[in-house]
Amino acid sequence: MILPPLLFLQVIFLAQAHINAVPAPRARYTVCMQSVFRERFRVAFAPPRYLSLPFSGIDISTSGIKAARIAIGTNGFTLDGYADARFPLGAYADGEIIDHAAIAEVIASTATAAGISSANVSLSESKSYLFETTAPGVGKAEWRTSVEQHLDELIPLPPMETVFDIVKTGQEENGEVRITGIGFARRIVDDTLSVFDQANIKVHSLEEETFASSRALLPQGDNSTVLIIDIGRTTTKISIVVRQVPCFATTIGIGGHALTLAVQKHFGVTELEARRVKDEHGIVPAPGNESYLEAMLSTVSAIRDEISHRLDYWQEKATSGGMHEPVTQAILAGGNASVRGLPEYLESSLKIPVTAGDVFTNFASRDTWVPTLDYNESLAYATAIGLALRDSIHLYE
Repeated sequence: MILPPLLFLQVIFLAQAHINAVPAPRARYTVCMQSVFRERFRVAFAPPRYLSLPFSGIDISTSGIKAARIAIGTNGFTLDGYADARFPLGAYADGEIIDHAAIAEVIASTATAAGISSANVSLSESKSYLFETTAPGVGKAEWRTSVEQHLDELIPLPPMETVFDIVKTGQEENGEVRITGIGFARRIVDDTLSVFDQANIKVHSLEEETFASSRALLPQGDNSTVLIIDIGRTTTKISIVVRQVPCFATTIGIGGHALTLAVQKHFGVTELEARRVKDEHGIVPAPGNESYLEAMLSTVSAIRDEISHRLDYWQEKATSGGMHEPVTQAILAGGNASVRGLPEYLESSLKIPVTAGDVFTNFASRDTWVPTLDYNESLAYATAIGLALRDSIHLYE
């Protein structure tokens, strides 16, 4: 059985008409409003590149939704609209949609605020199965057939209930190709398509979130091996990207909100005040900051230890003759990546350079364009922006 591709599910542009984006009260947003297009689409596979539309991405996660729309000018990409909103409590959990109606309502209002009627959409890393294998053949169709023959050895799901896709990452001496694949339970894909259909947002493609965020954070053509640490509200996603393809990814159940709660408990303050303390003082080991550092140290140490265990395992395999190179740097992203002192704290333990990311790495020069999105806030949009770039930055064979 030939399973439908996941990462490259496409829709073809048929017609367009001008609309005006109407701000929705439920979504916090900033929109650089120009005229935008409403598209009508039909689902199909592998359209010609010149038909790839639109340049929009929608990232859904436990913390809520982020939507981004980009434009292409004479100098390159610019951010043309963005919006975000929180989901109702319990509506989305552990990478799964629980309350379809509530999620669809938030998606619809947030997309309207960002001027989006169709988009590339994220699928949760926590529900994905990333694998590496080799395959004979001379093209993707033959590689897929080879993978399908032993899919049950690569993904712990019944093949009939699995949707997967593959990308070529290298060549073996025996003529076979190295493959990185990603799989999901079919119900996860169906649920996502269903809720976007309810929201009247056309899905142009589906992509696992670490593939999208790496596209935003890494310069096009970068061939290094990079650790990306995405610190969200309730989780931290860790991925190792080799020549711009994620080859390892996992999610740990600790995020920035745990730091906020630690501060709140330590000082007996409100959550709002705890967030302010976290943002202002961070984990900088400086005179006068000792009590704030003490409040957050146990939580941030737990995040560090989880990252360190995964990185140490990778580095050991890489230096003992594995197929991959050692990680040379780490990049921070996510809504809690901007905690003061965090890069330095992690760098001292991981023994590699750690820097906060730039989601506009592949955009127009700042000499010609200034982002309207605040830098710290932009780090939470890495996945949404990477999804929007997917139609223009083609990385995979």
